[in-house]
Amino acid sequence: MDDIIFSFKQHVDKIVQQLQEDLKTLRSGRAAPAFIESLQIKTYGGQTTLKLLELATITTDGPTTLAISPFDQSTVADIEKAILSSPLGLNPQTQGTTIRVKIPPLSEEQREKIIKTIGQKIEEKKVHIRNLRDDQRKKIKSSLEKKEIAEDMKFRLEKEIDIVTQKIMEFIQEIKEKKEEEIMQV
Repeated sequence: MDDIIFSFKQHVDKIVQQLQEDLKTLRSGRAAPAFIESLQIKTYGGQTTLKLLELATITTDGPTTLAISPFDQSTVADIEKAILSSPLGLNPQTQGTTIRVKIPPLSEEQREKIIKTIGQKIEEKKVHIRNLRDDQRKKIKSSLEKKEIAEDMKFRLEKEIDIVTQKIMEFIQEIKEKKEEEIMQV
Protein backbone atom coordinates (compact mmCIF):
# COMPACT_ATOMS: atom_id res chain seq x y z
CA MET A 1 0.00 0.00 0.00
CA ASP A 2 3.02 2.27 0.25
CA ASP A 3 2.88 2.35 -3.54
CA ILE A 4 -0.17 4.63 -3.16
CA ILE A 5 1.97 7.13 -1.26
CA PHE A 6 4.89 6.71 -3.66
CA SER A 7 2.65 7.19 -6.69
CA PHE A 8 1.03 10.24 -5.10
CA LYS A 9 4.43 11.80 -4.36
CA GLN A 10 5.59 11.18 -7.93
CA HIS A 11 2.50 12.81 -9.41
CA VAL A 12 2.76 15.77 -7.05
CA ASP A 13 6.46 16.23 -7.85
CA LYS A 14 5.63 16.35 -11.56
CA ILE A 15 2.97 18.99 -10.92
CA VAL A 16 5.44 21.12 -8.95
CA GLN A 17 8.10 20.75 -11.67
CA GLN A 18 5.56 21.80 -14.30
CA LEU A 19 4.60 24.81 -12.17
CA GLN A 20 8.23 25.85 -11.86
CA GLU A 21 8.70 25.54 -15.63
CA ASP A 22 5.53 27.58 -16.23
CA LEU A 23 6.70 30.31 -13.87
CA LYS A 24 10.14 30.49 -15.53
CA THR A 25 8.48 31.60 -18.75
CA LEU A 26 6.80 34.56 -17.04
CA ARG A 27 8.65 37.78 -17.49
CA SER A 28 10.29 39.39 -14.49
CA GLY A 29 12.30 42.58 -14.32
CA ARG A 30 15.49 40.68 -15.09
CA ALA A 31 16.74 39.04 -18.25
CA ALA A 32 16.22 35.28 -18.08
CA PRO A 33 16.85 32.88 -20.98
CA ALA A 34 13.74 30.86 -20.06
CA PHE A 35 11.64 33.90 -20.99
CA ILE A 36 12.31 33.46 -24.73
CA GLU A 37 13.73 29.95 -25.13
CA SER A 38 10.41 28.39 -26.17
CA LEU A 39 9.73 31.06 -28.82
CA GLN A 40 8.77 29.32 -32.08
CA ILE A 41 11.05 30.20 -35.02
CA LYS A 42 10.11 29.46 -38.65
CA THR A 43 13.40 28.86 -40.37
CA TYR A 44 15.03 27.33 -43.43
CA GLY A 45 12.58 28.98 -45.81
CA GLY A 46 9.58 28.41 -43.54
CA GLN A 47 9.93 24.64 -43.89
CA THR A 48 10.85 24.05 -40.26
CA THR A 49 9.54 25.44 -36.97
CA LEU A 50 11.87 25.06 -34.01
CA LYS A 51 12.12 26.50 -30.53
CA LEU A 52 14.73 29.20 -30.12
CA LEU A 53 16.53 26.95 -27.64
CA GLU A 54 17.03 24.40 -30.43
CA LEU A 55 18.57 27.02 -32.74
CA ALA A 56 20.83 28.99 -30.44
CA THR A 57 22.43 29.38 -27.05
CA ILE A 58 20.78 32.05 -24.93
CA THR A 59 22.76 33.72 -22.17
CA THR A 60 22.34 36.76 -19.98
CA ASP A 61 24.50 39.72 -20.84
CA GLY A 62 23.98 41.90 -17.79
CA PRO A 63 20.82 42.17 -15.70
CA THR A 64 18.53 43.37 -18.53
CA THR A 65 20.02 41.95 -21.73
CA LEU A 66 19.92 38.53 -23.37
CA ALA A 67 22.55 37.42 -25.89
CA ILE A 68 21.46 34.90 -28.52
CA SER A 69 24.18 33.04 -30.44
CA PRO A 70 22.68 30.95 -33.27
CA PHE A 71 24.33 27.62 -34.07
CA ASP A 72 23.73 28.27 -37.78
CA GLN A 73 24.35 31.84 -38.95
CA SER A 74 21.75 31.49 -41.71
CA THR A 75 19.03 31.54 -39.02
CA VAL A 76 19.93 34.99 -37.60
CA ALA A 77 17.34 36.85 -39.72
CA ASP A 78 14.63 34.27 -38.93
CA ILE A 79 15.30 34.53 -35.19
CA GLU A 80 15.26 38.32 -35.33
CA LYS A 81 11.99 38.30 -37.29
CA ALA A 82 10.33 35.89 -34.83
CA ILE A 83 11.36 37.99 -31.83
CA LEU A 84 10.04 41.17 -33.46
CA SER A 85 6.71 39.57 -34.39
CA SER A 86 6.21 37.90 -31.00
CA PRO A 87 3.75 39.40 -28.49
CA LEU A 88 6.64 39.93 -26.06
CA GLY A 89 7.30 43.48 -27.27
CA LEU A 90 11.05 43.00 -27.64
CA ASN A 91 13.42 44.73 -30.04
CA PRO A 92 16.39 42.54 -31.09
CA GLN A 93 19.63 44.07 -32.32
CA THR A 94 22.11 42.04 -34.32
CA GLN A 95 25.79 42.61 -33.66
CA GLY A 96 27.79 40.36 -35.95
CA THR A 97 26.76 36.80 -35.18
CA THR A 98 25.06 37.65 -31.87
CA ILE A 99 21.54 38.95 -31.37
CA ARG A 100 21.09 41.11 -28.28
CA VAL A 101 17.67 41.63 -26.74
CA LYS A 102 17.23 44.31 -24.11
CA ILE A 103 14.42 43.48 -21.72
CA PRO A 104 12.54 46.70 -20.92
CA PRO A 105 11.44 47.31 -17.32
CA LEU A 106 7.93 46.23 -16.41
CA SER A 107 5.25 48.85 -15.83
CA GLU A 108 3.16 48.66 -12.66
CA GLU A 109 0.20 47.44 -14.73
CA GLN A 110 2.31 44.67 -16.32
CA ARG A 111 3.57 43.60 -12.90
CA GLU A 112 0.03 43.33 -11.56
CA LYS A 113 -1.06 41.31 -14.62
CA ILE A 114 1.87 38.91 -14.19
CA ILE A 115 1.12 38.51 -10.48
CA LYS A 116 -2.50 37.73 -11.34
CA THR A 117 -1.30 35.12 -13.85
CA ILE A 118 0.97 33.62 -11.19
CA GLY A 119 -2.00 33.35 -8.83
CA GLN A 120 -4.07 31.60 -11.50
CA LYS A 121 -1.29 29.11 -12.33
CA ILE A 122 -0.72 28.40 -8.63
CA GLU A 123 -4.43 27.86 -8.01
CA GLU A 124 -4.69 25.48 -10.99
CA LYS A 125 -1.86 23.37 -9.60
CA LYS A 126 -3.32 23.40 -6.08
CA VAL A 127 -6.68 22.20 -7.42
CA HIS A 128 -4.88 19.50 -9.41
CA ILE A 129 -3.06 18.35 -6.26
CA ARG A 130 -6.26 18.35 -4.18
CA ASN A 131 -8.03 16.30 -6.87
CA LEU A 132 -5.11 13.88 -6.88
CA ARG A 133 -5.31 13.63 -3.09
CA ASP A 134 -9.04 12.91 -3.30
CA ASP A 135 -8.40 10.18 -5.90
CA GLN A 136 -5.84 8.55 -3.60
CA ARG A 137 -8.29 8.69 -0.69
CA LYS A 138 -10.90 6.95 -2.87
CA LYS A 139 -8.37 4.22 -3.70
CA ILE A 140 -7.63 3.79 0.00
CA LYS A 141 -11.34 3.62 0.85
CA SER A 142 -11.89 1.11 -1.94
CA SER A 143 -9.03 -1.03 -0.61
CA LEU A 144 -10.61 -0.97 2.85
CA GLU A 145 -14.01 -2.00 1.44
CA LYS A 146 -12.36 -4.88 -0.45
CA LYS A 147 -10.69 -5.90 2.82
CA GLU A 148 -7.24 -5.41 1.24
CA ILE A 149 -6.18 -3.18 4.13
CA ALA A 150 -7.15 -2.80 7.77
CA GLU A 151 -8.85 0.31 9.10
CA ASP A 152 -5.75 1.46 10.99
CA MET A 153 -3.77 1.22 7.72
CA LYS A 154 -6.45 3.34 6.02
CA PHE A 155 -6.02 6.08 8.62
CA ARG A 156 -2.22 5.87 8.43
CA LEU A 157 -2.25 6.20 4.62
CA GLU A 158 -4.75 9.06 4.69
CA LYS A 159 -2.68 10.87 7.30
CA GLU A 160 0.48 10.38 5.24
CA ILE A 161 -1.24 11.73 2.11
CA ASP A 162 -2.50 14.73 4.09
CA ILE A 163 1.02 15.42 5.39
CA VAL A 164 2.51 15.23 1.88
CA THR A 165 -0.27 17.48 0.56
CA GLN A 166 0.27 20.04 3.33
CA LYS A 167 4.04 20.15 2.74
CA ILE A 168 3.58 20.56 -1.01
CA MET A 169 0.99 23.32 -0.55
CA GLU A 170 3.42 25.17 1.73
CA PHE A 171 6.22 24.71 -0.83
CA ILE A 172 3.98 26.01 -3.63
CA GLN A 173 3.11 29.03 -1.48
CA GLU A 174 6.84 29.72 -1.01
CA ILE A 175 7.37 29.48 -4.78
CA LYS A 176 4.52 31.94 -5.30
CA GLU A 177 5.87 34.43 -2.77
CA LYS A 178 9.40 34.29 -4.23
CA LYS A 179 8.15 34.79 -7.79
CA GLU A 180 5.88 37.69 -6.77
CA GLU A 181 8.77 39.30 -4.90
CA GLU A 182 10.97 38.89 -7.99
CA ILE A 183 8.29 40.52 -10.18
CA MET A 184 7.78 43.45 -7.82
CA GLN A 185 11.49 44.32 -7.64
CA VAL A 186 12.18 47.43 -9.67
